[in-house]
Amino acid sequence: MIRKFKSGDWVKIKGKTFAPKMEVLKYIPKKDTVFGLTDNDSYLECIWYKNGERLSEVFHQNRLIKMTETGGLYKT
Repeated sequence: MIRKFKSGDWVKIKGKTFAPKMEVLKYIPKKDTVFGLTDNDSYLECIWYKNGERLSEVFHQNRLIKMTETGGLYKT
């Protein structure tokens, strides 16, 4: 699969109005439990801040959209 984002891109979850603005940290390898294959090009680790706390989560790249506004510290 083709990588849609790069480290430092600002993204948001598709279809969620109040989703936080997140920064792409890196692509991570994810192993398929059924076939045992490793996917290196589909899952992203994203970070964001909420009430001064740094949060991170892994998302499939097809669930995210790139934002036009970028950078800076932010509060959600």
